[in-house]
Amino acid sequence: MIDFLLNGQPRRCEATPDTSVLELLRDSLGQTGTKEGCASGDCGACTVAIGEAGPDGRVRYHSANACITPAHQLKGRSLVTVEGLARGEALHPAQAAMVDCHASQCGFCTPGIVMSLFTLHEEQQQRPAPLTPERLEAALGGNLCRCTGYRPIRDAALSMGEHPYARPEWLDLAVDATAPIQEPSADSAFVQPTTLAELVEERRRHPEAPIVAGGTDLWLEVTQRLRRFERLVDVTRVAELTAIEEATLADGREGWWIGGAVSYARLEPLLEAHYPAFAHLLHRLGSAQVRNRGTLGGNIANASPIGDTPPVLLALGSRLRLAGPDGERELPLDDFFLDYKQTALLKDKGEVIRAIFLPRPEPGRHLKVWKLSKRREDDISAVLGAFSWRLEDGVLREVRLAFGGMAAIPKRAAAAEAALEGQPPTVASFQAARAALGQAFSPMSDVRGSAYYRSLSAANLLERLRLVIAQQQAHSDREVMLHAYAH
Repeated sequence: MIDFLLNGQPRRCEATPDTSVLELLRDSLGQTGTKEGCASGDCGACTVAIGEAGPDGRVRYHSANACITPAHQLKGRSLVTVEGLARGEALHPAQAAMVDCHASQCGFCTPGIVMSLFTLHEEQQQRPAPLTPERLEAALGGNLCRCTGYRPIRDAALSMGEHPYARPEWLDLAVDATAPIQEPSADSAFVQPTTLAELVEERRRHPEAPIVAGGTDLWLEVTQRLRRFERLVDVTRVAELTAIEEATLADGREGWWIGGAVSYARLEPLLEAHYPAFAHLLHRLGSAQVRNRGTLGGNIANASPIGDTPPVLLALGSRLRLAGPDGERELPLDDFFLDYKQTALLKDKGEVIRAIFLPRPEPGRHLKVWKLSKRREDDISAVLGAFSWRLEDGVLREVRLAFGGMAAIPKRAAAAEAALEGQPPTVASFQAARAALGQAFSPMSDVRGSAYYRSLSAANLLERLRLVIAQQQAHSDREVMLHAYAH
């Protein structure tokens, strides 16, 4: 049973564990303004806004792709769809601006665009800030339109503030307003533990039940492969998995334990402050809708060889904290990936990723992250390189070179690292590193790139690294990095 607010009205619905928010809206609630386009979280036609109370009690909304968001995650939340924006004949500023700027033609994608503008408008109401081109395109980057063109949509975003706005009172309703009429059944097939102990016990009893957090990858099994899930375990409400805590490891390294269910959007401010190259990658990893839902732990546990964050974490020397019925254990991320889609998680015991250690940047240590994909934004990597090093007395130290898309797992290039360790960043030393790279990896060919392309690209990324280091030695640490949504 799902108790939530829909456009300010309490709703109670029954749904199977694998029902999406989109299915619930269209098939059960008759709310057909939200459209299905790609059913994979790419086009944004199904964008809705989900609100929950923050620490200050205020309800904050984030955009989400309804097609890949589990309906049961609405429990205790406030859902806003395009049907709920107007008040009688008075349009919401997002709607009015779209009309005035002639920003809609066929209209299929328009509801999703309006909802992205709604969340942007809400953010402006609570935390006003300049609507820079980068901010606008980040907010709208997950909404595709074939026929209108994006200029009038951008104009609409810029002109929302010029329209009168009578804020509906229900937008600020506390989550307590959705308290269930009765307690849900204890044997619910969509389980939402709130503590690590509850999660571990559920995993002990049902280790075969898939874990879901953002659903940005798992839900494609439902929409693309028509898979059905009889039981799911939602980790988004486990307190220990949603925390970010400062910590010092036994070896003296300082940093943060990032809970396995922390979303990219929550992680982004920390990365902006300490690892700008990593933060930049998040904008290329996925749209705002994806970053609002996807999690760092999910990207690691998925164990895809082309996952974006594992190579970066490998380059940074991250560690994992795993939890299961036998207690907790830690291991270096280097030891986590075993083979294609195979990890060190003890799945038969229901072990989960509790947290990921992100080390604090050390003085003199550099990080560069470069992703190659067919589209600049919202696309899967063909090759991703993440490189970390120090330059001490003219030679390279503590070199860590990690790649995605070059093997069955995200993997460090150990032989190439050895070729550079203790060497000056010369043409000769990097030639040796590229030769070692060719011996270490045998990438596959697929729709995103041939084996030859991947091998050549990885070697060229090492050459790019050499040029960047040479630029830094010339007292210029400035590297031109195109915004993910650059024209």
